[in-house]
Amino acid sequence: MRLPPYDKFPIISGNKIVLREIKSSDINDIIEISFYDAVQATTPEQAIAMQAKIDLDYRNGNSIHWGIADQSTDKIVGTCGYYRGFDNGEGELGCVLLPQYRGQGYMTSALSSAIEFGLHTIGLKRIWAVTTLQNEKAIKLIEHLNFVKIKDLADDEVEYELKQLLTET
Repeated sequence: MRLPPYDKFPIISGNKIVLREIKSSDINDIIEISFYDAVQATTPEQAIAMQAKIDLDYRNGNSIHWGIADQSTDKIVGTCGYYRGFDNGEGELGCVLLPQYRGQGYMTSALSSAIEFGLHTIGLKRIWAVTTLQNEKAIKLIEHLNFVKIKDLADDEVEYELKQLLTET
């Protein structure tokens, strides 16, 4: 496995998007989608502090978190990445998108690119995602990307795993 951090932060181009490092100049654009440990930022200061924790996790080799930039404007429209599990050859894939960009293919492209990176660059043996039962759009998206439900969790959450990896084990 080839774990983060990398000599150069990985930039990945996809359909409509570029996955890239989040810069300090992006913070004001992403306050409403800044989360760390399921806590949402409400101020620029909180978003900056959360991004610092995310950056430290990356430098410690525990995660990789990209900004999803619109290819034509370079504006961050969402985030995605792997948040835990590298020490076991696994990665939990998570994502969030600004509401005005939903339903336009941004997240499908971003997650497809992140999955390929996880499989071929990191060498993950398991990729999973957790969402709530109420998040029907997220469930539809991850099922479209070949994830299958593997278990119900507490608090109306559900865990999905990439089907391709289920069949290889």
